[in-house]
Amino acid sequence: MKIRRILATAVAAAVTTPVVLLSAAPAFADTKPTAADQRTAKPTIEELRLAVTKAQAAYDAAVIADSDAQKAFEALLKDDNPLMVKRAEAKAAATAAAGEAAKAKKAVEEAQAKVDAAAEADKPALQLELDKAKEAQKLADKTAADAQTAYEKAVKAVDDERIAASRKIAQAQKDKAAALKTLDEAKAALRAALEEEPGEDECEVDAGFVATLTGPKKVTAGTSAVFNFRLTNKGKVTFDEVGGYADAFGTEDDQDKYIHLTWSSANSPKWQPVDQEEGFSSLSAIKPGGSFDFKLKVTVDAKAAAGDGVVVGGGGYMNKDGSCGMSEDGAYAEFAIVKPAKPAKPTPSPTQGSGNGNTTQQGGSSTTPVNNGTTGGTLAATGAGSSTMPIALAGGAAVVLGAGAMVVVRRRKAGADA
Repeated sequence: MKIRRILATAVAAAVTTPVVLLSAAPAFADTKPTAADQRTAKPTIEELRLAVTKAQAAYDAAVIADSDAQKAFEALLKDDNPLMVKRAEAKAAATAAAGEAAKAKKAVEEAQAKVDAAAEADKPALQLELDKAKEAQKLADKTAADAQTAYEKAVKAVDDERIAASRKIAQAQKDKAAALKTLDEAKAALRAALEEEPGEDECEVDAGFVATLTGPKKVTAGTSAVFNFRLTNKGKVTFDEVGGYADAFGTEDDQDKYIHLTWSSANSPKWQPVDQEEGFSSLSAIKPGGSFDFKLKVTVDAKAAAGDGVVVGGGGYMNKDGSCGMSEDGAYAEFAIVKPAKPAKPTPSPTQGSGNGNTTQQGGSSTTPVNNGTTGGTLAATGAGSSTMPIALAGGAAVVLGAGAMVVVRRRKAGADA
């Protein structure tokens, strides 16, 4: 099961603006309607979710098929491809045979000239040589013709394979476009159904689902630093799939545009931006007592002013039976944005590390419980939500970024009072 839309749109127009969290994910139907019901009733939410899941799987398969077709065609262009090797060998054989045929023809011409110039008494012997030369030429011509035919067949085999590969690419792209259309239609149908039945997707706050954030205390402008965002199952049942949302921002005015956030995980190792509609997913289950880690890479542009920043995150889960939940507390990690040190004078001094980088986490951050979001640590609880799944974790998101914003405001106030 995939949480294709685990988080809703993030709104971060200002530091204190909360973000909407966790939207609908596909779930499997436990039962199917009867034939009579299918004639009279609209598809259920579960059926529509299953349709989205199947359409997504079909599209993913079509993308892979298209990629495989492209690779197969590119392989045909390489010199070490078996068909290319056979064509090259056939060409070499045809060239060599044509050379031998040319030599045989020249030998016939020379033998004929000798016969023509010889006295009558010498002609019988020379005629025998001429006849042998003609037989040799005939054999050489046949060998050359056969070699040329083999070469032409080898060329045709390459051309035919390339044409077939091109057709496969065209068909794969056609299938991919059709699969994408089906997926978009399935998603649109699900969205429409969810809008008509807003009470269908209620997710509860789950105290057994815990989010924590740790990472370095400093990020040098012009570099990146990696934070660890962990979702832990402290409950008694397995969560079939979990996902999260995160954001990073700074305390100084006009500073946010210089701060960028990407994520990765063991299941999705490639760094990618946080999708403000879908967030990110573990793509795997978490058993009781287990946890799943996401890496959050904060990149600060060199133009960013020195100041304070914060990374915030929250999560949710979706089970195959349709149940879902969100973390009771969000999490945040504060960090200082520092400017690069000026070049030292030419005086020997110990070498120091940068303190940050696109590596693993460098240190801890505040992850202790808080009271109503007034001190550092994990963010304040929201209480059980009653909204539908597309906005099920809106309250949790508000806490996640709202408490993060509170940290920023606290720091700004401290700076103003200094």
